[in-house]
Amino acid sequence: MLLGASLLGVLLFSWLVLKLPWTQVGLSLFFLYLGSGGWRFIRIFIKTVRRDIFGGTVLLRVKAKVRRYLRERRTVPILFAATVQRHPDKTALIFEGTDTHWTFRQLDNYSNSVANFLQAQGLASGDVVALFMENRNEFVGLWLGMAKLGVEAALINTNLRRDALLHCLTSSQARALVFGSEMAPAVLEIHANLDPSLNFFCSGPWEPSTVPAGTKHLDPLLEDAPKHQPSRPNKGFVDKLFYIYTSGTTGLPKAAIVVHSRYYRMAALVYYGFRMRPDDIVYDCLPLYHSAGNIVGIGQCLIHGMTVVIRKKFSASRFWDDCIKYNCTIVQYIGELCRYLLNQPPREAEGQHRVRMALGNGLRQCIWTDFCSRFHIPQVAEFYGATECNCSLGNFDGQVGACGFNSRILSFVYPIRLVRVNEDTMELIRGPDGLCIPCKPGEPGQLVGVIIQEDPLRRFDGYLNQGTNDKKIAGDVFKKGDQAYLSGDVLVMDELGYVYFRDRTGDTFRWKGENVSTTEVEGTLSRLLDMADVAVYGVEVPGTEGRAGMAAVASSSGSCDLEHLAQLLQKELPLYARPIFLRFLPELHKTGTFKLQKTELQKEGFDPTVVKDQLFYLDARKGRYVPLDQEAYTRIQAGQEKL
Repeated sequence: MLLGASLLGVLLFSWLVLKLPWTQVGLSLFFLYLGSGGWRFIRIFIKTVRRDIFGGTVLLRVKAKVRRYLRERRTVPILFAATVQRHPDKTALIFEGTDTHWTFRQLDNYSNSVANFLQAQGLASGDVVALFMENRNEFVGLWLGMAKLGVEAALINTNLRRDALLHCLTSSQARALVFGSEMAPAVLEIHANLDPSLNFFCSGPWEPSTVPAGTKHLDPLLEDAPKHQPSRPNKGFVDKLFYIYTSGTTGLPKAAIVVHSRYYRMAALVYYGFRMRPDDIVYDCLPLYHSAGNIVGIGQCLIHGMTVVIRKKFSASRFWDDCIKYNCTIVQYIGELCRYLLNQPPREAEGQHRVRMALGNGLRQCIWTDFCSRFHIPQVAEFYGATECNCSLGNFDGQVGACGFNSRILSFVYPIRLVRVNEDTMELIRGPDGLCIPCKPGEPGQLVGVIIQEDPLRRFDGYLNQGTNDKKIAGDVFKKGDQAYLSGDVLVMDELGYVYFRDRTGDTFRWKGENVSTTEVEGTLSRLLDMADVAVYGVEVPGTEGRAGMAAVASSSGSCDLEHLAQLLQKELPLYARPIFLRFLPELHKTGTFKLQKTELQKEGFDPTVVKDQLFYLDARKGRYVPLDQEAYTRIQAGQEKL
């Protein structure tokens, strides 16, 4: 702003007062612009203009389709019907577990039978049916059939048990529960606590003695159900499609609302942004109760006509064999999946596949290049986004380590920002005008996106629980009276506008006056320990400020060369970031989407009477890790050990 005013002043003075010709005025302004730092803008423009133009065309293309579908009241089933019409006999889904192939026509017929059957059972548009089933073709056909009727599916995490499972079923107010026979034991555990009016349907191998009383075997009922298209429900592009539950790493799972426009937007942005093709074959080993597997993956099948290979669960040892068998060209990843693949011994199969793209989020920068070079992956399609967020990002040009970008030239086109926060509390820092303070390049901040409910690309649909929604929305962010979605994630933008993930809320703690990034420390430790699972968190120590770093390491041997590790950490991490405590345990518990669960580890701390695993602490005098026994614990508690 100041630079622009200065240039305007020089222009007027040179022209009106000094009476200089336009050529001299222009050259003077140009050199003044460069001398005052304007060369940086030219450099940014040259380096990013192609990227920004492509990103802008993708955004405009999706936006135009969204407006059209909003006007025409399209829904996911209607978009799927157009896909079926284009190529009814093309393979839509392949289930690796049984090598079952479904064409688009077969998927259409199966979902029609689901809709017609549920309608005969008295279910109608707006009702909720819970779906509790492991990955397979039927999973897709079931929720799609429900959507054809206007019934909203509550997609339940198959790892949930007892209280968490009961909470999801009751909070969704489901009228029926459809579960796979493999989930029958989990359903039996909570059956007595469920609403007596809840209807039960079981899909898969049938054994009446293993399911709750009154359960009906769904498969033969669907075979007998009519296959015609059901009558279209009174639903449009911004109405509810289904519910996806958060992973529950902090408290009980929360039901995020997914509307038809959100499903389309998430699938379309990655399709156009990463230059996918209709003849691509996607390998989807991610859970279908999660948005990455069910929207980013399956969405390419339903909306864009791609073939998707579904695997029940991720297998590092079978990954490349499956890709070769089914001629996959795109593989999906999330969380630590890429590290698990790197941790496998080299095999001939990993160089014989046709995979051209790895699509997902959470690939650590420290293994990015190794992953691409070892497995010969030309393109990593990394993106940032949560099920409920309105500020998704995409790394469309493969910048190593970045999860996306925002234009530095025309930043107002996509209304997202990184704003300053207190990284300890994640509280927004505001300026004298009461508005949030935008971050400068290199400055970490929370990602926020302006909410415009009338715009399907900018709307926030939130959660079933209104109280949860209030925690994710802030006012007076960009201007007075506006509202913005709070991602809860700390990211950093570089000078060219590339954005890098830094931390999630609660994944930063303070020690020795410095903020410690658990993500950074976990990545470093994992690399030094041959890609082992590592969870880093802060623990309280009496008489000290902040929290001391503690690392839980999955190790079958229960230890490692601790002296060598301490030497490596001295080179790799600053003093304040080096873990004070180490805990070695057989395995670390993870969510279905490969997120490490730290809550219990943090509660147990470093007390040897509570923790039965091997414990060590960093002896500041010796400069190495030593066993943490009861005597050492007592000294630490009394402040007699220097940490």
